[in-house]
Amino acid sequence: MKKLIVFFTVVGFFTFGIHNVTLAQDAGSSATETEQVSDSDASSSSAVLTEDTNESSSEGLHYVLKDKYIQGGAIWMTPILICLVMGLALAIERIFYLNLASVNSGKLLSKLEEALKNGGIEKAKQLCTDTKGPLASIFYQGLERYDEGLDSVEKSVEAYGGVQMGRLETNLSWIALFLALSPMIGFLGTVVGMVLAFDDIERAGDISPTIVAGGMKVALITTIFGLITAITIQTFYNYILSKIDAIVNDMEDATISFMDILIRYQK
Repeated sequence: MKKLIVFFTVVGFFTFGIHNVTLAQDAGSSATETEQVSDSDASSSSAVLTEDTNESSSEGLHYVLKDKYIQGGAIWMTPILICLVMGLALAIERIFYLNLASVNSGKLLSKLEEALKNGGIEKAKQLCTDTKGPLASIFYQGLERYDEGLDSVEKSVEAYGGVQMGRLETNLSWIALFLALSPMIGFLGTVVGMVLAFDDIERAGDISPTIVAGGMKVALITTIFGLITAITIQTFYNYILSKIDAIVNDMEDATISFMDILIRYQK
């Protein structure tokens, strides 16, 4: 299930990106053809351009982003786009998983205590088997060691709790990798772009404002997109961390209550 979510998310983002790039190229070619209109048709073309401007005003940011993507260059912008797509895909997969892992611990403990009173350990184990989530799995592992004593139950709960915490943090290192790579690639593209701009100045033999401004603008675009990507992934990353902390704290409180229930049942 997790692999399917990641796969379809990646495919969707790449399809969206390729579609946007194609539309941007078409828009660029259309703009070039519009500039070739003769001065004698200036009045009519002005009306057409005004209508086009009004139509595209609602999608201004959309077209600006596509245009800047092309200006930044595919060599640098594509890796940044890949970081954005992969980072968001993994983040969305984690959010789905964590939401499914979240359970009402108080309700589960009440059902567990009732099952112990009515059917004993076996009925409580069946309840844990039928309940989804890491907390129910931890309780099941503890109930499996009940015949060995409460000390064994406690050790089993602690050990398997660590395993479940590791599963909650799966793919976080990859999300952090894409989070760190995106601004670094953007800065690298900026530095390389500035070097190329100085090469243009050296070939021209003159510090022309047009050459300097044009080269610097294109160079800085990669940094802008890298930072936007990092900010986006960072937002999801922090949400995931807070979600994991909440689940872990709830698991720790629930395991303490679980041990109290077993002590009362034993007495």
